[in-house]
Amino acid sequence: MISKNEKHKAAMKKQKENVDASIKAASIERGVSILLTGNGKGKSSSAFGMVLRALGYGHKIGVVQFLKGEQLSGEEIYIKNQCPDIYFYQMGTGFTWDTQDRTADIAAAEETWSKVVPLLQDASYDLIVLDELTYMLAYKYLDEDVIIDALSDRPENQSVVVTGRGGGSALQGIMDTVSEVKEVKHAFKDGIKARKGVDY
Repeated sequence: MISKNEKHKAAMKKQKENVDASIKAASIERGVSILLTGNGKGKSSSAFGMVLRALGYGHKIGVVQFLKGEQLSGEEIYIKNQCPDIYFYQMGTGFTWDTQDRTADIAAAEETWSKVVPLLQDASYDLIVLDELTYMLAYKYLDEDVIIDALSDRPENQSVVVTGRGGGSALQGIMDTVSEVKEVKHAFKDGIKARKGVDY
């Protein structure tokens, strides 16, 4: 009779063989494009986790936030105070339901996109985070083809992370990795206030 330890060892040996084979098969060396989407909480948080990871390797990083900027966030405070080498720009209008001004929002989106384009053309940047960019496509504030072309034509070794709900099939189609964050439960729906250091 085979013991639990022997079964476990055999299963882990098989798993290691599969993992090793996958690592060996992944031979292409280039930057990646990642879309973090879905209705759940944690898309921007995940992107900033990648910023922290890249910082650990001394990488050059650019962060541009669409929709954000009216309310201070912990990541904004930290980057501005502790990471002056990170390029950090916010659209500064807050959420569209706050502004309620489509014309001004489009102008702000176009101005913010003008800050993104040079980053996506600069091979010295290792990682670019475009936080909440998907909403600019959903609301048709920015031209989808222009965005798709800029993301597709960026330097070969530059990685880019796009966050936000939706984004459309064209955006998903050009991304190397697409992860969907699913909402199962959310404290806010139970009347719990957003928490400093957790939610913002």
